[in-house]
Amino acid sequence: MAEMEGKKPMRGIEVKHEFKCTTPVQLRFNDIDTLGHLNNSVYFALFDLGKTDYFNKTHLFNLNWTEVPILIASVNCDFLNPTLYHEPIAVQTQVESIGNKSLTLLHRVVNTKTGEVKCVCRTVMVHFDVKTKIPTTISQEWRDALCKIEGRDLNAVHE
Repeated sequence: MAEMEGKKPMRGIEVKHEFKCTTPVQLRFNDIDTLGHLNNSVYFALFDLGKTDYFNKTHLFNLNWTEVPILIASVNCDFLNPTLYHEPIAVQTQVESIGNKSLTLLHRVVNTKTGEVKCVCRTVMVHFDVKTKIPTTISQEWRDALCKIEGRDLNAVHE
């Protein structure tokens, strides 16, 4: 998978930083549509797997999903190449930017043998208070954990 890492242009999207989180995915028979391609709705479940793996690696919470102070505000996916049933794929995830109350994740699904990018997704996530349900400032603890996993300073990036 080394050929997939690093900076690679993606149909109008330049990847500026190496992906630190790669999540292998096993496709299932029911993920495939009648054309033999991965169904477009399945990609969003793959992005969720990538998010789960990414946030688990930050150690910011202990899988008590009722207390996770972040939610999805927007998801935008560009499908670039079809994914076929027999292909070995993985979801790569990184924090693209971080603002005051939100962060943007960049995901891509890639063929782990060829490095071919299948799709690219941006997910905007909002940090909020679990009790009041009101958006809140991303804590320094979160910022530090995200900077640590990314290996770069995300604090200078603004919304």
